[in-house]
Amino acid sequence: MASETEENYIKAIFKITEKNQGAANTNAIAAHLSTSPASVTDMLKRLSSKDYFHYEKYKGVYLTSKGIEMATQLIRKHRLWEVFLVDKLGFSWDQVHDIAEQLEHVDSDELIIKLDSYLGHPKYDPHGDPIPNAEGKFTLRNQVTLQSLEKNEKGTVVGVRENDTPFLQYLNHFNIKLGTKMQVLSQIDYDHSMKVLVDDAVELVLSHKACSNLFIKKTTL
Repeated sequence: MASETEENYIKAIFKITEKNQGAANTNAIAAHLSTSPASVTDMLKRLSSKDYFHYEKYKGVYLTSKGIEMATQLIRKHRLWEVFLVDKLGFSWDQVHDIAEQLEHVDSDELIIKLDSYLGHPKYDPHGDPIPNAEGKFTLRNQVTLQSLEKNEKGTVVGVRENDTPFLQYLNHFNIKLGTKMQVLSQIDYDHSMKVLVDDAVELVLSHKACSNLFIKKTTL
């Protein structure tokens, strides 16, 4: 059985390789976990005998099927707990990540099966991220960033690229959440910020960074 720290490393490697479509190197893992490259090297040595990943010289590490299974189940537990915290306990979407980080390490398959059933088998968490099922399969959907929309195009917010607390609080300030309707009115050439119509009622100017981090399901005409 892996320790909590080992599980965090496995999940970090999974997320880095998923994002980069390649191996996770020491510096990337260190940055993701806010630790030192030396600490990462030490942990990778400890994990190397447990068949969670394989190493390619000059490239980095890839998870094995065993490592991928562990990572997806950790992500499944994390995102189910986030749904529970928001839908059943009334937490806001900017409050739940750190709590779910702790709860994801609870080692009880029966608990997660019952939690999933109790929540109605949700496919997405409160940030719009897909929740893998018990077999580790993700339900994906067609989505684009708000930044990619052209003038007058419309869509609905279905997720965020980054779910860090400051960004979610930024969205809270403008009352933007999952399900919010967006229409692009114009793009400002100077800084690529966008003027948008929110829920057919309020005009806002959103930064380029915010628009790049908002996932939209486009409205078909």
